[in-house]
Amino acid sequence: MEICFSPEFKHNLRQLAKRYRSIRVDVEAFTTQLLDGEMPGAQISGTGYTLYKVRLKNSDNNRGKSAGYRVVYYLQTAEEIALVTIYSKSDQSDVSVDELKNFMRDYEATKK
Repeated sequence: MEICFSPEFKHNLRQLAKRYRSIRVDVEAFTTQLLDGEMPGAQISGTGYTLYKVRLKNSDNNRGKSAGYRVVYYLQTAEEIALVTIYSKSDQSDVSVDELKNFMRDYEATKK
């Protein structure tokens, strides 16, 4: 299984890492889960893509998953997963379907 990172995900991860020192460890635990074949999270409908949103615990604030991170990932094939975006729930309540479609268009443009 291969995990790719969209430019949006990389940018957001860098920005969040300035405030949350343990974010890379938290994300690494999630990617290990994906590599083990687990597909956590709820599927996001209305995008035209197989997108899932997952709640991740933020190790830097001890308030559980509800105040943690949200990761949106794209199940391209059975062997390829792309991490589309990440955001802190305390900064942003949700990502709209239109934003997700734009992220996916940008991601697919960079893959070509």
